[in-house]
Amino acid sequence: MVTDDPTPPYEQLRRQLIELVRFGVLAPGDRLPPLRQLAADLGLAVGTVARTYRELELAGIVVSRRGGGTRVAAAPPFEPDPTEALRDRATAFVREARLLGAEDDQIVSAIARVLGR
Repeated sequence: MVTDDPTPPYEQLRRQLIELVRFGVLAPGDRLPPLRQLAADLGLAVGTVARTYRELELAGIVVSRRGGGTRVAAAPPFEPDPTEALRDRATAFVREARLLGAEDDQIVSAIARVLGR
């Protein structure tokens, strides 16, 4: 988790797990760590991880079964549109650039140079 990120921890974790599924690091049928274990590993409250898992289940990305744990859904519903992932990465880039002291025009200029414009 990014401690200086104003995004709530459950949302940060949700996004990270979605990316792991989207990019195949977590495959359909893979079991996610138990709530207590993941909470302890990340230094989060169990309720925070439980909320993340609930939201992922409501979105159809994971399925939970009593006694069977939480697993990646057989066919997670992902759109081919990369808009959300790009926005997340752009947000992280801008945050880091501002921590370096860059002004908005410098940030835009750096992106334009990368795009070859």
